[in-house]
Amino acid sequence: MKAKEIRDMSTQELEKKLQEFKDELFNLRFQLATGQLDNPLRIKSVRKSIARIKTIMRERELEKAKA
Repeated sequence: MKAKEIRDMSTQELEKKLQEFKDELFNLRFQLATGQLDNPLRIKSVRKSIARIKTIMRERELEKAKA
């Protein structure tokens, strides 16, 4: 997921998407542990997406505090 796509989302959508990514990461880690994971690079992309969402959410928090 690109940063531009994330910035276009509302805060509620970001929170929902963040939870979806966290759930997906949990499932991917579970699959990795049991040897059923097909694409191990997916873990990296999900982690990066989570980081992007958290970064943009934090930027919005700081903007509100500044205003």
